[in-house]
Amino acid sequence: MRALTICFAAVLITTNVTAEKAPLPKDLPAYGPEIPPAAPHVKAEKLQNGLTVWLVSEPGFPKISLALVVKGGLAADPQDRPGLSELLAKTIDQGTKARNAKQVAQGLQGAGGDLKAEAQKDSIVVSTSFLSKKVGTGLAVFADVAQNAAFPADEVALGKRNAIDELKQEESEPSFLASRAMAKALYGDHPYHVTAPTEESLIASAPEELREVYAERFRPDQALLVAVGDFENDKMLAEVKERFGTWKVPANPPLAAPAPMTTEPQHSITIVPRPDSVQTTLSLGMLGPVRNDADYEAAAVANAIYGGTFGSRLVTNIREDKGYTYSPSARLRTYRAAGTLVTQADVRNEVTGPTLNEINYELNRLVTTSPTNDEMTQAERFLVGIEAIRLQLRGRVADELASLWVAGLTPEAIGDYGRKVMNTKAGDVNAAARKYFPAARTTIVAVGEEKVVRDALSPFGIPMQVSK
Repeated sequence: MRALTICFAAVLITTNVTAEKAPLPKDLPAYGPEIPPAAPHVKAEKLQNGLTVWLVSEPGFPKISLALVVKGGLAADPQDRPGLSELLAKTIDQGTKARNAKQVAQGLQGAGGDLKAEAQKDSIVVSTSFLSKKVGTGLAVFADVAQNAAFPADEVALGKRNAIDELKQEESEPSFLASRAMAKALYGDHPYHVTAPTEESLIASAPEELREVYAERFRPDQALLVAVGDFENDKMLAEVKERFGTWKVPANPPLAAPAPMTTEPQHSITIVPRPDSVQTTLSLGMLGPVRNDADYEAAAVANAIYGGTFGSRLVTNIREDKGYTYSPSARLRTYRAAGTLVTQADVRNEVTGPTLNEINYELNRLVTTSPTNDEMTQAERFLVGIEAIRLQLRGRVADELASLWVAGLTPEAIGDYGRKVMNTKAGDVNAAARKYFPAARTTIVAVGEEKVVRDALSPFGIPMQVSK
């Protein structure tokens, strides 16, 4: 089987190379019209206790996806407990005042689903899905977790051990080390510099601290409940009111939102030593737009042309033409108070310097060279097409709506995104490129053998420091 897999991969590679050299047939039909995804039909309500509810009725497939998002994530954690939100997310389903961990799991599984919780920069999202005919059972367990999580000491102890083991495994991966160092380099002392817990924080965290943070953030007036699936809006709203209507608002004021980033990161190189590494992980980051900025879509198109698609300029350069790396990436990520543009590539030690040179070249080429019509078409179709594929899943629709709410946007932003992408002009891309993409704006992280990195990158004349 291994030999067959290798042979098949070789055939694919040979086929791809041949296809790249051979001209396309002249009689291929033109592209059909691109239709951006429409915003879902959302029934929006606000309960008397302040809970915002967004319902999306999609009859047919008999399942319902739920997402509850509360404001206050990793950026809101106490300074001496970085990543506490992540431990909370890992243990929130391990028992309530009325159910132990086994009963929570069995209750959701009996309804045809399970529970997932994730700590993000600005929020914590708890989600599940279950059979529509089990809506009463599934919603009852979900509401219990959202309002009455107990964080039993024995379950928290187990969660801490698992989290420490997971952290140690992550710290063996250069991509994790690069992401953690990049967040510190980009954000400095801003709360967004936290990407994961530290081992010291996990060891020191106690169940009572989790209960305190849970009580502080899980409050109806700072939460959104999204339901997407096979239900009638009025009946679903009645179920939600029954399960969440008695959720009380605490007396303490809600958390303040993170302050916007006002300081431009330093153009420097941070070395994360990884002794005896045979490759270097290069990461270049800079501040970008947030989701509700007027040039967000133009920056997304610019990033797709630069390095965010498989046929982008950067991938063509350092993967296809030079073979420096297998899968470089360029991502635009947005949070409530900041956005980031991050390029990353794992390269052989001997091409560490040449790779940085080519990344800088492509960044500056985007600034100085307008995209072609083909590049614009491919980037726009990719972004709209990927969004349309993602939104085929009800859980993704719920997650997207939750993200929009945290960013202060309405459900209509889903439809606005595709429309704005398709209406982006080359001049818009040029303006976004000049604003966000100059290589001189980058903060650089290099994970690898320290001497190799120093020797390779010192000719660039950029200040260097070793990560603490």
